[in-house]
Amino acid sequence: MVTAQQGILTSANAGDGTTSTIANRVLVDFKDALTDYRTTSMDVLSMFCENMETDTGGDIDLTIAKPSMAMEEIDEGTTPAYQHTSLRNERINVKEWGLAVAVTRRMIEDSRFNEVELALNEAKRAVERHVTKHAMYALMGVGNSTLRTGVSDTTISTGIETAVTTFANNPHGAFYGKTPEDGSRIVDYGDYTAAELGALAWASGSNTGSHYQPSGGAQTAPGQIALSDITGAIEFMSAKGANPDTILVSPSHYKSLLDLADFTVAATTAAPAAGGNLGAVDDANRSGIIGNLFGLKVVSNAWVPTTRYGIFDTNIKPMAYVQRRGLTVEEANPGFGIVGSYLSMRYGLKIVRPEAGMIIYD
Repeated sequence: MVTAQQGILTSANAGDGTTSTIANRVLVDFKDALTDYRTTSMDVLSMFCENMETDTGGDIDLTIAKPSMAMEEIDEGTTPAYQHTSLRNERINVKEWGLAVAVTRRMIEDSRFNEVELALNEAKRAVERHVTKHAMYALMGVGNSTLRTGVSDTTISTGIETAVTTFANNPHGAFYGKTPEDGSRIVDYGDYTAAELGALAWASGSNTGSHYQPSGGAQTAPGQIALSDITGAIEFMSAKGANPDTILVSPSHYKSLLDLADFTVAATTAAPAAGGNLGAVDDANRSGIIGNLFGLKVVSNAWVPTTRYGIFDTNIKPMAYVQRRGLTVEEANPGFGIVGSYLSMRYGLKIVRPEAGMIIYD
């Protein structure tokens, strides 16, 4: 986690040529800073979120359609019975997030670099870190009191359906909780009734029907993966009409997968690169996509906890990202001899498709 360096950048806190980490930088450091910076693309939003915009703030209600119509045979001279849609609402809380940067005029005059540009570049990277963390915590059900993710800021594990769907305690939503047939989100699909979907049993025999399940494997340390858990998640999701295509893991899970000989072969075959296995690993480090496992794209993210991982259908997009105002930069006036800027954005996100993901935890 990045520690916020609060206060205004001045020549007084620049240090000397030996110990300075702020102003007295060598030219190579400056060039590296520009190379390291990239526009805030927020790949996590394009992969896991349905992006939309709104012209109102506060709480936004989205309407989600449920399966509600069926074909019927029509006799000669007759008309089919009228049918109508069945809908449910998902409420998304839109909040404003921001930060401020400031540099003294003396610091700008005395520095050999463009301190304002460097400060804004780091601020934009901070925005990307924040949004990625926010989306990952909401998606994985990780409790956080600042972001208000999880149920009452507590990480989701054995929560029942009525608990994870209470907006006041869980504004970021969740996948199905325990006994989902008691709620309004689950419906009949295929040859399964809603009650049968809610009664699907996990290997451990706990959390019946829930999409938050303890690992049935014999993990001895965080970051390990049991393949039987992945097949179980595929069953739970496919029975509800989802088509799981992605597994999201932490870097520790990444290592565990690379230690599997079968997975290394799969990664090399799916993403051939110069250098054999090392080439495949190099490709993965750049793209974030490690390889394939049981037909699932394996994606690693540093904000995923080592104690849980998720399987998702990214074609459906499990979350909605509602943007009221994109990232804006405004000039600030901190005081005499000080140059400053405000960066802010207004958005909200929430899990709105409970069938499109499943979380496995230790």
